[in-house]
Amino acid sequence: MSTHRFVRSALGALAAGMLLTGCSLVPPTALTSSGPPSASSTPPARPGSATTVPPSGTPSPATAPAASELPRGGRELFPRYRLFGYAGYPGAPGQGRLGTGDLEARMNEIEQRGRAWRGGRELLPVMELIAVTVHGSPGADGMYRTRAPESVIKRWHDVATEHRALLLLNIQPGRARFIDEVKHFEKWLKYPDVGVALDPEWAVGKGQVPGRVFGSTAGKDLNDVATYLSGLTTANNLPEKVMLFHQLHVSIVKQPKDLKQQPGLVYINAVDGIGSPGAKVATFRAVMRTRPSFVHAGFKLFFTEDVATGKRLMTAAEVLGLKPQPEYILFE
Repeated sequence: MSTHRFVRSALGALAAGMLLTGCSLVPPTALTSSGPPSASSTPPARPGSATTVPPSGTPSPATAPAASELPRGGRELFPRYRLFGYAGYPGAPGQGRLGTGDLEARMNEIEQRGRAWRGGRELLPVMELIAVTVHGSPGADGMYRTRAPESVIKRWHDVATEHRALLLLNIQPGRARFIDEVKHFEKWLKYPDVGVALDPEWAVGKGQVPGRVFGSTAGKDLNDVATYLSGLTTANNLPEKVMLFHQLHVSIVKQPKDLKQQPGLVYINAVDGIGSPGAKVATFRAVMRTRPSFVHAGFKLFFTEDVATGKRLMTAAEVLGLKPQPEYILFE
């Protein structure tokens, strides 16, 4: 059974009236958990990158790091760039196209396919790595999730650097808290080309099991992550950092208006329901009515599931014609 068929079967009646995303449950043995980096750890310098400092406190003028830029220049994302990318995890087809075949080939494909989606902007490729994967069994720590090993993140970050792309660390937290999972990757988030993508449909509470219920988050929980990322960005003199949250239904994010603007942070609300063009547009419009005005729009398409359920993929003209216009396009 494919991953998506498994998820739809597991959630059963809960799927009625709601569109499922392509984020998926995989066996815990598919990934390994690695120890969290030290809060004071600093990534090695590379040409063109800024020297980094720990995020706590404000650096003095004598130690303040030099300002760094986005992979393709500048320190602000919008309206200069259109973000366009694929999601995935290496060797896991159910997690998205970016994890299938040769990674270099997929990046070249993003560059080529993305040209039709620029809409008058510059293209900024995105790699959305499933860095925390949810599971249907608790694991040793009872959190129903595992974290990608450092070696995988390094490999993907090296490729992102080579292709002047953004790397977004996608987090499916299970019973863990978003803020704890994000902090686990502090070492990588000090880079100017690394952001996060939160997947709240897989954020469940005590006594709940992912895949049996839809998870959710709230504006105040997103604020905890945003405040942390903003402090990290300011302390390291980084360009704007992406904090994305996926949403397949209005019920997945509670009290979204509680989300507050934070310096140096760009929020993107990516709507990622599966279905026909009409159903996907209806979900997009419903979610967009709940978002704060400073949150940018994103839109997700599924190579296989959208065609299977809706008969075709939406075109660039159709998606870019939405209001508000999506500024991040993701394929899975």
